Amino acid sequence: MTDKIDLVEKEYFKKDIPEFRPGDEIKVFSEIPPQPELKLKKKTVRKKEKEERKRMHAQLFQGIVLAKRGSGLRQTFVVRKISYGEGVEKTFLLHSPFIKKIEVAKRNKARRAKLYYLRKK
Repeated sequence: MTDKIDLVEKEYFKKDIPEFRPGDEIKVFSEIPPQPELKLKKKTVRKKEKEERKRMHAQLFQGIVLAKRGSGLRQTFVVRKISYGEGVEKTFLLHSPFIKKIEVAKRNKARRAKLYYLRKK
């Protein structure tokens, strides 16, 4: 049974993912899907604004990898950065079609697999 699942999953794997570990600083280039249109009683939305909603928005998220977990298509990783004095964490699916590119900005050595102690800073 699992062999059949693995065959189907292989089709969706990404091949251009660099090797990174917890502790490394990475840049994740992703696209944000458009927001669903709001149904308003009044048609106040201009044509130009409708076109902007349909486009994908590019986003860069650079931070330290706190953890990696899962396997196969369900593999995820958590990235943390400090933005305006507040800690921001984001969890990404490794093989998501919304992730366009991952770059390793800096390699660091960590002695643990999960760096959740960085949340206290």
